[in-house]
Amino acid sequence: MTGWVNGIGWVTAAGCNCGRNTDQQPLLPGTLEIPKRKQVFAKPDMRFGRLDQFSRIGLAAIAFCLRDAGEEAWDEKRPIGIIAASRYGCLQTDIAYLQTLLPEHGKLASPNLFAYTLANSFLGEAALRFGLTGQTLVFNQDDASGLAALHFALEELTWSEQQAVVTGICDLNPPPELAIGDECPGSLFLLLGKEPSTAVTSYGKLELRDGELFFSGARVADFRSLVAKCLAVGV
Repeated sequence: MTGWVNGIGWVTAAGCNCGRNTDQQPLLPGTLEIPKRKQVFAKPDMRFGRLDQFSRIGLAAIAFCLRDAGEEAWDEKRPIGIIAASRYGCLQTDIAYLQTLLPEHGKLASPNLFAYTLANSFLGEAALRFGLTGQTLVFNQDDASGLAALHFALEELTWSEQQAVVTGICDLNPPPELAIGDECPGSLFLLLGKEPSTAVTSYGKLELRDGELFFSGARVADFRSLVAKCLAVGV
């Protein structure tokens, strides 16, 4: 099973960026700054301002990823899917919604927060905004390597008619009582295509062999090291 890494984008403790703009590792421990609309989109956008923080970092990272791949603009819908992994999902949004639900026997419950109390809400936002018609999925990630989403994405590319899959990780800073160590909060997505991009130079080929991932022929230990290998290509 193979796919070509054609774009990288992120919102992490290192900031917001595209892979072609820097060779610095973006997956770092630290405090995550939630991006403002002007950091992501040039034109005014009321929908972006209404998003909860989890959806905002997810949508922003997907935007940077597609921009990096030369795939942000579109005229016709594309068979591109989205597969995201998350350890905590929209837990913080759920808690914030419950805080509005408790007073006055629920009379003050926030309809805006309620709309984002599902971890897959931002996938729909991204699909609508960028004309993506492929399959979408967000799942709970519990493996230390962070590579599960890439396994799913390569399987989708192999067995479906999707031309590409946006895949990666998305997490806010965890609640202190749930933190497990030097976690790297944020959202980072790769665009995996069935073929190398014709719009930009591909970062390289990702392969799944006997349950292990290889990038440009070298075994990948974890998601962080894969990102470093991609950025080192210097496309």
